[in-house]
Amino acid sequence: MIDLLSPGLDIVFCGTAKGTISARTGSFYANPSNRFYRILHEIGLTPEQIAPADFRRLADYGIGLTDLNQSESGMDRALTAKHFDLSGFREKMLSCRPKLVAFTSVNAGRIFFADKKIVCGLQPVGIGDIPVVVLPSTSGANGHWTKDCHHWYQLPGLI
Repeated sequence: MIDLLSPGLDIVFCGTAKGTISARTGSFYANPSNRFYRILHEIGLTPEQIAPADFRRLADYGIGLTDLNQSESGMDRALTAKHFDLSGFREKMLSCRPKLVAFTSVNAGRIFFADKKIVCGLQPVGIGDIPVVVLPSTSGANGHWTKDCHHWYQLPGLI
């Protein structure tokens, strides 16, 4: 699956890697239990809820998608460190220059920043001058996520 990236995006969402269903279908955040597209609509980043198969439409709303690991898929615990292309991701962000980069899980933020203490929220260090926010995962496997998760609801104000 290729990235959904282009110059001048408002925001690029970055996960660790495609889940099993996403890898099989060729769509980002494709598991029916994932709240990603629902929350994008709920917080006003898309005027309607996009279906995972139609993820390319997100570019029409200034939204890009990518992952740190482009060669593996599955749950984070099944991924191997050697397949995380951190410098490649950084280069992509500096090339397309979105207004904001948002990691879609604490684990993705911790991997990129090589800091196990990273928590959700706007990070003190960006990618060059591009601000970075770390968000809780919208995966159905994330039992800590709740509808009142303020980090996602603060997102429109950061763009």
